[in-house]
This record gives sequence, structure tokens and C-alpha cells, in this order.
Amino acid sequence: MDKFMERAVELAVENVRDGGQPFGAVLVKNNNIVAEGVNELHKTYDISGHAELLAIRRAQEQVQTNDLSGYTMYASGEPCPMCLSAMYFAGIEKIFYCASVENAVEVGLGKSKVIYEDLLKTKAERALSMIQMRLKEGQENPMKLWKEQS
Repeated sequence: MDKFMERAVELAVENVRDGGQPFGAVLVKNNNIVAEGVNELHKTYDISGHAELLAIRRAQEQVQTNDLSGYTMYASGEPCPMCLSAMYFAGIEKIFYCASVENAVEVGLGKSKVIYEDLLKTKAERALSMIQMRLKEGQENPMKLWKEQS
């Protein structure tokens, strides 16, 4: 096992011993660890406090950029849809993971699998209802404003 994955798994083990979930993440660039994270839901009561997201936030703050092209994520578990989406937005180019979503289901952490399956459905079929609402007539359009200012 590679040293970065070993570190991600170490972080996950420490987090479980601290009362958290078995997830650790290490963000790497040019063969150096830039940032690390563990799931902190048990400490912060922040559902977005996942290991990968925290590593991304710390790296972006450290290097003052939203563009993490050229970075690689090492995660003790296969990223959930939220973390995976953040990695797409950040431009992370490669993800290595240890435990699969199926492994997580086996130990009672199956929400990611449910969400991944739900995302395969049409918007109308999904468990989470999404309803588009149009702007009021005469209301300023933030998308149009963005385009004009870009």
C-alpha cells in the first residue's frame, strides 16, 4: 500500500477511536501531502464535514485557489456523491480509495449507495423533491448579471 493511502487509513482509524466514522483523506500534489481531513460530523454537527471536503477546504485556504488541478486525493473510503462532486468542481484529477461503497454498506454506512442510486433516476423519480421556480417578473436575474460582469 502506498504511503499516502496508509496515512488516510491511519487517520480513519484514529477518527474511529475518537468516536467518529472510519474516513480519512489526504490531498497530495507533487508527491507531498498538502492537506488532510477526517469526518468531523461527531464534533461539528456539520453534515458537510467529510474527510475529503475538509482536506479540500484546507488546501484551498492554504494555496488561496479554487483550482486543484494536478492534485490527487487518497481516501480511506470511496467518496460519497457530495465529496465526489466537490472534487469535480475543484479540478482534482485522480482519486485513490480503499474501502468501497459496498464495504461501507456492510458496516451500516450505506447512505452513499442510496444517493448514488437515486442520482441515476430522473428528477421526478428521486426521493428528494426538486422544484424549479421562475424569477418574478422584473426581478434582477443573478445569472444574467454574472454573465455581464464576467
